[in-house]
Amino acid sequence: MSLLIRGAHQLATPIGDSTRRGGDFGRLAIAPRAVIRCEGTDVVFVGDAAEQELKFPPPQQILDAAGGCVIPAFVDPHTHPVWAGSREQEFNRRLAGESYMEIARSGGGINATVQATRAASFETLLDGTLTRLDTFLEHGTTTVEAKSGYGLDLATEVKMLEVIAAAQRAHPVDLHPTCLAAHEVPIEHRDDPERWVNALVEEIHPSIARRGLAEAVDVFCEDGVFDIEQTRRLLADAEAFGWRIHLHADELTPLGGTELAVEFKALSADHLMCITDRGIAALAESETIGVLLPGTSFFLRSDYAPARKMVEAGCAVALATDCNPGSSPTESMPTILALATLEMGLTIEEALTAATLNAAAAIGRASELGSIEEGKRAGLAILSGASYHHLVYHYGVNPIRHVVKSGKVVVKDGIRVSR
Repeated sequence: MSLLIRGAHQLATPIGDSTRRGGDFGRLAIAPRAVIRCEGTDVVFVGDAAEQELKFPPPQQILDAAGGCVIPAFVDPHTHPVWAGSREQEFNRRLAGESYMEIARSGGGINATVQATRAASFETLLDGTLTRLDTFLEHGTTTVEAKSGYGLDLATEVKMLEVIAAAQRAHPVDLHPTCLAAHEVPIEHRDDPERWVNALVEEIHPSIARRGLAEAVDVFCEDGVFDIEQTRRLLADAEAFGWRIHLHADELTPLGGTELAVEFKALSADHLMCITDRGIAALAESETIGVLLPGTSFFLRSDYAPARKMVEAGCAVALATDCNPGSSPTESMPTILALATLEMGLTIEEALTAATLNAAAAIGRASELGSIEEGKRAGLAILSGASYHHLVYHYGVNPIRHVVKSGKVVVKDGIRVSR
């Protein structure tokens, strides 16, 4: 199948197959009135309409951008898309003054979702996940990293990862599964957290690895959850299975998780609201990407990660939604870009790169995704506005008109094309 996208006011994309940082971070290629041709799953031409007509036969399908701006489809490198239940009552408790950790210690937080997810059927979890993936797609995201972590026992962690696998087969959004069984200490192990660490190392991680259900591992390295030494043991264990590493790091306390992520050459260190100067220096000297989650700070009314300071120090940063039921219940990357510019000091160009090419690098896919270039996978979004500035300027609404995934139109006029 050949697809031609024409009629764009402009195309705006980062360029390259690796992380952008420093002076390159905010550099976009801007091509007025460019056309994009896709053959099969890939982009084969970006440039002048007349040149495209000389090089190629008439396309089988044409998508009219109608004066909109074409950007790469978003890559969301940190999500928790599989869960049951809801936690809106916790939101009301936070409005009344309780902290996230106070609610968690009282039996709420992650463990509340764990109980609902354990009780839910496979079909219920799959249906909820597919609905969320529709929303991701309609907001311009075609690739997500998808974590488990609301099971905290072998059966439910396997069930969640099998839901992710089933969703991958049933939905155009690409999912990259991460085992986050080390998301919290379950209630039944609160009296002896080390027993839970032993269970992860001796039973849960090996069982999931044997099933081939995950390509990466994550650990919530945080005061009151998994300390530095426990996290080090869990990451060393995961390395033995060939899993890539992500890490919830320095979110609520400056524990040193960033430095640990760098030590293990992790793909990403995520959250980083409490990153220290030492952590910033370590990250800047490494290939590990800082994945920043402004939606979580917004929803919890907490401090934002020091994005501007990190960028100026030479760190590579990406953006993600952290889509989850408790601290960031959103699938909207345009909202995340707006928060990143308004609250974290990124430029629009930096935010777009952080949500596309750098986000692809944070899941190890920058050679395939994250920019509109010949030879890369054809994933792109067409805005209702003429400029990429429209992404953050017209906030609170969905600015995405059309979405193309692997050379196919999957969202047309803001509506998901049938599953």
